[in-house]
Amino acid sequence: PTSQKVQEIPILMVPPWINKYYVMDMRPENSLYKYLVEAGFTLFTISWKNPDDSILDLDWDDYMDLGPLKAMEVVKAITGADRVNLAGYCLGGIITQVTLAYLAATGQEETVNSATYFTAHQDFHNAGDISVFINKPGVVFLDWIMNASGGYLDGRNMAATFNMLRANDLLWNYVVHNYLLGQEPPAFDLLYWNSDGTRVPGKVHSFLVHEFFLENKLMQPNGIQVKDTGIDLGLITRPTYVVAANGDHIVPWQGAFIVRELQGGPVRFILSGGGHIAGIINHPAANKRAYWVNDNEETDSERWLAAAEKNEGSWWVDWVPWLAERSGDEIAPPPMGNEEFPPIMDAPGTYVLEK
Repeated sequence: PTSQKVQEIPILMVPPWINKYYVMDMRPENSLYKYLVEAGFTLFTISWKNPDDSILDLDWDDYMDLGPLKAMEVVKAITGADRVNLAGYCLGGIITQVTLAYLAATGQEETVNSATYFTAHQDFHNAGDISVFINKPGVVFLDWIMNASGGYLDGRNMAATFNMLRANDLLWNYVVHNYLLGQEPPAFDLLYWNSDGTRVPGKVHSFLVHEFFLENKLMQPNGIQVKDTGIDLGLITRPTYVVAANGDHIVPWQGAFIVRELQGGPVRFILSGGGHIAGIINHPAANKRAYWVNDNEETDSERWLAAAEKNEGSWWVDWVPWLAERSGDEIAPPPMGNEEFPPIMDAPGTYVLEK
């Protein structure tokens, strides 16, 4: 904590497990985590382990059990809070939403006070540029690659795939300037993070590709089964804040927009300027980009945008007051740990250092 008082209900961040969590905490100048702490929130984040042979057999149920569900248990035990505010980014947003639906189906939704999704898919038939790889022959080939690699997806393969989707920007630009012209590339935090890839257990990635991308079952009530429970997004009643980005080639904003129809509770949808990363990591001090807001119950994305109000700058200044209203009273900061879950070391911990 950097403030005398903090909000009563803590935040639990659920980052994607492809690449590492520090995309939201790269430098003091653009850290979303630092911004939230300075705004008086108690913040916890998951740091996913880079899988090795010891955990390559984990599946989606394990990732939900040992990820958001276990982390919520720990956060509540340390802070004494009876509920948390969940926030998930990309794949982290998908598993956050599935976790919410699971909690709703099992009568435990009250343990979550609000949810936030950053650039998270809803309609997987609108999967952006990566759709060129999502077909049955391509998925069979991907399954074969994972089996041949020892049961996991290598993050380097995933990075190469995304680089090819934007070859002019992410490949040839560097060939020309670095190789042909001999220019030293400038230090760039986002490029470092992008190259710091992780492995993914084959069962986890196969479930994601088959059930979500290929079959688009998240949109079907009880189409997906986790922990022997059908996932129905319509059961989610928690207030939800959703951010999509108008230049996102991984999660097209029109596909994310449909969350307003899928979930049962109130949804505030924000469209940010920028791409999958730049549209989210945009500190207000930079005074860059813009965001669009429209609270009307419009179900057509283009009509929603045409009537939306454009605001210059970062959507962070809209989210923090929304979150504060759903974070209880101001209290003294909680301890950094307790007897059951003592502090191990300062951030960023050890998982983030694993190659």
